[in-house]
Amino acid sequence: MSSPFLIIGLGNPGPRYAETRHNAGFWFIDVLLGTLGQGLKAQTRLQGESLRTSLDGHDCILARPTTFMNKSGGAVRAILDYYQVPTSSLMVAYDELDLPPGVVRLKQGGGHGGHNGLRDIFRHLPEHDFLRLRIGIGHPGHKDAVTRYVLGRSPAQVRQAVEAAIGRAVSVLPMVLAGRVQDAMTELHSG
Repeated sequence: MSSPFLIIGLGNPGPRYAETRHNAGFWFIDVLLGTLGQGLKAQTRLQGESLRTSLDGHDCILARPTTFMNKSGGAVRAILDYYQVPTSSLMVAYDELDLPPGVVRLKQGGGHGGHNGLRDIFRHLPEHDFLRLRIGIGHPGHKDAVTRYVLGRSPAQVRQAVEAAIGRAVSVLPMVLAGRVQDAMTELHSG
């Protein structure tokens, strides 16, 4: 029996952070949950919330850590181990400073790019070949402004651009689940 496909969205827990740019990965999971009409179940031992479901006929797990962003790795590892999912069947969705709002990119493997959530995941996983869904939030222009920026709310117009990008990512997910990652990248990156 093949393992399920695991989609983890990164962000910070709690209402204080729900609308902040750093929670774009959570927003992606929320859109998927909205299409399913289901919710995540808290699982303390996994340091997260998860739902096992079917997406486009594929066995999938949707999850998000309940730890803070810079401590995401332990939760990701716990979820992978619990559901016995190899990193090759993992996709992590997160906010990306180096992409403008409205742009979303799918990437296989690579470095952490300075993202604190990915950096912590790298500390906990031996392989870094997992898929990354990079959701553009733009850059404040100076590195000293990054923390306040990612923990701030987007203006409505920017949030709409990010949500539109997330919608495009959701539309190519069936290709990803069918193993057609290159096709999904081509479609997503040409939009």
